[in-house]
Amino acid sequence: MSTAREIAEAVRSGGRSAREVVDESLAAIAARNGELNAFLTVTADDARAAADDIDRRVAAGEDPGPLAGVPVALKDNLCTRGIPTTCSSRILEGWQPPYDATVVARLAAAGAVAVGKTNLDEFAMGSSTENSAFGSTRNPHDPAKVPGGSSGGSTAAVAAGLCPVGLGSDTGGSIRQPAALCGAVGLKPTYGRVSRFGLVAFASSLDQIGPITATVADAATVLEAIAGHDPLDSTSIPEPVPDLVEGLDQGIEGLRIGVLRELLDADGVASDVKARTTEAIDALDAAGAKVEEASVPATVYGLSAYYVIAPAEASSNLARYDGVRYGLRVDAPTSAEMNEATRTDGFGPEVKRRIMLGTYALSAGYYDAYYGKAQKVRTLIIRDFDAAYDTFDLLVAPTSPTTAFDLGAKTADPLTMYLNDVCTIPSNLAGHPAISVPFGTGDDGLPVGVQVLAPALAEPTMLRAAAVLEAAAPRGAGGLRGRGPQGTAP
Repeated sequence: MSTAREIAEAVRSGGRSAREVVDESLAAIAARNGELNAFLTVTADDARAAADDIDRRVAAGEDPGPLAGVPVALKDNLCTRGIPTTCSSRILEGWQPPYDATVVARLAAAGAVAVGKTNLDEFAMGSSTENSAFGSTRNPHDPAKVPGGSSGGSTAAVAAGLCPVGLGSDTGGSIRQPAALCGAVGLKPTYGRVSRFGLVAFASSLDQIGPITATVADAATVLEAIAGHDPLDSTSIPEPVPDLVEGLDQGIEGLRIGVLRELLDADGVASDVKARTTEAIDALDAAGAKVEEASVPATVYGLSAYYVIAPAEASSNLARYDGVRYGLRVDAPTSAEMNEATRTDGFGPEVKRRIMLGTYALSAGYYDAYYGKAQKVRTLIIRDFDAAYDTFDLLVAPTSPTTAFDLGAKTADPLTMYLNDVCTIPSNLAGHPAISVPFGTGDDGLPVGVQVLAPALAEPTMLRAAAVLEAAAPRGAGGLRGRGPQGTAP
């Protein structure tokens, strides 16, 4: 499938019809979704109707927008009016939101066409998309492997060519980590850059919505479309969205880029991942950046702080699922028994595990020892990042410590599973943007992602460096195809 920018250009010029593009995407989904389980719901009729409307507008001389006719996969924790939104959980059985998430509405306004809702770890809690009530998603490069998580469905859809754009949410790496494992571009914006209105909350101070695409230019284009202030989100930044695409070809001559030593040398980072990251660092140096070693000492505590803060916020956010207001209800003699039976049947093991963890951390007598201390560590991480960014414009690190692992390999050991997010969590705790770019393959021939980290609101600079990495990435390995910074094959 063509890139999003190529599709939009062809549709806007009348060279292709949106209906033709959408039909191609729906045919690809029909052909491969049975194997991958990327989509939970395919909205074929709505997608074709939206595509026909775009074609009518083009025929009338109108411009439907920068994403005209581009098929998009929506992670199934984004509210869609009248369309089931499950969060891959039984507890939301039968629930259809009465409104669209802001990002869903903004994509439609930009001319994009939603083709369906994608699988995820239940309530976005996981790193492999195996914690879904509707079965695991599989990695398109090797269906015996996980696609990463929690945005594994959207990422697998993009990596398999089922659609050129997916939306995901990133609480501790849930966009970037699956992007690394599937060989896609995954971008987590600055916290508050993109509205969270209509995103079903996991951990409200960490969640952020972002694009998953085949190219850096597509990621920049989608981010431009969905970003910007939203009065419906109290954490939304009232900062105008800069032009993110025009500067992609400006290069990185003179930029100061730090190699984040604590993440490059983190426990569990495989030698092949480290080797690809080192090659990416060399490419940045060759492109004219001033590359030196950097240190953000407190990041070594990121995993520990995250797995107190995120479950604590989750235990509060998920208290609303009580058998009365949403979805599933398991009847029982009393309301308390009904509530307990509903939550017992409705939530999966990982969600229950995190609710209990978070409730314990917030309980009387333990709040200061756990939650309060974790928040202090978060402050230290923010301060250490600020100190690093006094010296450097950007930082670079691995995205995931390993390439994609076997389905079922880590499900019995939650602590081992949690280590998959060791390189991505620090950016969420700090609220900073980060992007994962494919950079060759590991010893097993599966994709490796390299991560560019930036200070708050520095997406334009971050994307320039990402475009340089994309252009320098090894070609042809593992069936991956490198692309130039403007989204065309070099």
